[in-house]
Amino acid sequence: MATSLPPVAIPGQRLGSVASYSAGPGTHVQQSNIYASIAGPVIVDPAQPKTQTKSILRISRVSPGPSQAVAAPSNTSAPTTKSKPRYNTLPAVDSIVLARVTRVQKRQAAVSILVVLDDASAANPDPSKAASDNDNVASILTSAANPENHSNTDELRFQALIRKEDVRAVEKDRVVMDEMFRVGDIVRGSVISLGDQSFYYLTTARNDLGVVMARSEAGNMMFPISWKEMRDPVTGTGEQRKVARPF
Repeated sequence: MATSLPPVAIPGQRLGSVASYSAGPGTHVQQSNIYASIAGPVIVDPAQPKTQTKSILRISRVSPGPSQAVAAPSNTSAPTTKSKPRYNTLPAVDSIVLARVTRVQKRQAAVSILVVLDDASAANPDPSKAASDNDNVASILTSAANPENHSNTDELRFQALIRKEDVRAVEKDRVVMDEMFRVGDIVRGSVISLGDQSFYYLTTARNDLGVVMARSEAGNMMFPISWKEMRDPVTGTGEQRKVARPF
């Protein structure tokens, strides 16, 4: 009996038979069945009349666009389409992410990815308007910026590194990591590499990337006054950061 394909798969989930589909990226074949190798949306690429006899089944690292076919029940005549959700399932190269700094070392800063944004969300100046049904950026950032919430939950999130050479585009040899980021800062970055199994790699070497939220040593939320400095509105003290350009 024909079975439906899931819209989103998890690693190890059975998707279909090799008699019905060809295995594509993000999948593997075991005992004549196709299984998901990674988590993500299930995509069906229709067969090409001259080159392929079967549709290709693959798992995408990002959410499908409006023109891409997503998994459809195998007993239907044509695949359905699905509009692109506001947030992606997994970070991908060129994804814009919001992350919290968890550790600062001499040559790199470790961050915990909080939200993966799409292009429209990243360009939206009002985080509350960018929230989807599953994610509320404003509440996530407000909670993440609170030192009381810096806990072991970071271990359950995607981890990433910002290397010294990826902090800014100019005077890379003069970068001092302690002056660019502090533990607890919220950073907007772009994924430049999927890295290894432990860490993604991010860059902040653009005007629109860098620290977007930070607390001063006195514990007050600061506001940016230049691309390299933020100020405590209560004490008036300035602190150095690699600041993202405000929208």
